[in-house]
Amino acid sequence: MRYEKDDRAPLRSDAQRNRERILEVALTELTRCAGTPLSVIAKKAGVGQGTFYRNFPNRESLVLEIYRHEMQQVADSAAELLRRREPERALREWMDHLARFAMTKAGLADAIRQATGSPGSPAKPGHSPLTSAAGLLLRANEEAGTIRPGVSAEDFVLAIAGLWQLDPHGDWQARATRLLDLVMDGLRANAPGRRPD
Repeated sequence: MRYEKDDRAPLRSDAQRNRERILEVALTELTRCAGTPLSVIAKKAGVGQGTFYRNFPNRESLVLEIYRHEMQQVADSAAELLRRREPERALREWMDHLARFAMTKAGLADAIRQATGSPGSPAKPGHSPLTSAAGLLLRANEEAGTIRPGVSAEDFVLAIAGLWQLDPHGDWQARATRLLDLVMDGLRANAPGRRPD
């Protein structure tokens, strides 16, 4: 995975590798346990405290960078699916991808809540990459006549928000499939390219 450093000069290759290693280790450790000490992450990444804090001056900056990157990865997969699949299948597969992301990153969600939950903390980044990706998929399906016209990306994201309420330690796959099938059925209702049953 490749993480980009926002609003800064390009990093030397060794500095970029250190940064990427910190983020990879942090993703694993914070997904496992939201309260993992930063010193543990630095040690497992094989970097000193100075290197760690030059890249991420605090827990919030580390957690938010991971979150931005992971959300962008899920968002970017929408265009790739549209290149390889028919629009309706691309949309459904993307929804499944989103469900897996929501469940496997449950620990990261706790870290994000901790990083953004206290007064004076930075705000949690919005879902704009996901909303944009959903819009891309919805427009492709609307043009293909496979979903009802006029569904906004914002409404779609609200409709699937139940994914984040599922218990990642329970039978989330079956529940996510039922939830997403229900959303797809609603999107297909009154689609111009479908015959009524």
